[in-house]
Amino acid sequence: MHGSEKLMKETFPQGEYQDVAGLCKVATLKEIEEHGWSLNPGRYVGVAEEEQDEFDFKERLEELNEELEMLNAEAKELEDQISKNVAKILEIKND
Repeated sequence: MHGSEKLMKETFPQGEYQDVAGLCKVATLKEIEEHGWSLNPGRYVGVAEEEQDEFDFKERLEELNEELEMLNAEAKELEDQISKNVAKILEIKND
């Protein structure tokens, strides 16, 4: 329990075990058998619920699209510069 006291108190406030999604679960032998006797924890504990962020999807998508357009323009400029540099190198090598 070194360094985990706070987490233990938050997760198990009464000091008694309970299943916690994404963290721990007592699996029955029947459940384990149904999963082909796999002891992979992910098959049993599931995923912890995450809080949903409040944000405007359309606004965020527009922001990401603007950023993508800027990055595409920058990539095109870099592609052109690389092509010019390669052409110069090939001219020098052929001389």
